[in-house]
Amino acid sequence: MAEALDPALPPEVDRLAKAVLRRACDRRLKLATAESCTGGLLASLLTDVPGMSHAFERGFVTYTHAAKHEMLGVAMEILESQGAVSKASAVAMAEGALAHSEADLAVSITGFAEGGPDQPAGLVHFACAAKGRPTTHRVMGFGEVGRAEVRIRALETALGLLLDQMMQPSADAA
Repeated sequence: MAEALDPALPPEVDRLAKAVLRRACDRRLKLATAESCTGGLLASLLTDVPGMSHAFERGFVTYTHAAKHEMLGVAMEILESQGAVSKASAVAMAEGALAHSEADLAVSITGFAEGGPDQPAGLVHFACAAKGRPTTHRVMGFGEVGRAEVRIRALETALGLLLDQMMQPSADAA
């Protein structure tokens, strides 16, 4: 098995994914993902739950600058000046996924699973965009815990952002 998929998904992440999908189904919301360092794992997780996967509208795996720009409309200026792993990129990715889909909510994940020059291992930025609401952002420093662990923790954080956004009162109710 590929190192990034081993160990298996922790039960708490599976439960969180089901809670997100259940809430989305109950509220008739469609979800989209914009992923970089997780390589589509969140999209895969959200489509793996029988009876609830219809809440998932689409996913974008945008590993390169070109993909982020072409598929999500992330400005090259952001990517070149602030980097792909930044608050500005995460926000632009989530907002781009929302704009380029039929989804009601979109979450983005962009980070460094492994370290390198000027690339702190485990640094991951997240954003969640929702129609009619401000985009939220979170940054996590998971540290040098390994590629698989960074990805698992990123899934958990992204699911938490989606759930937090869905727990807010409806913009229609205001």
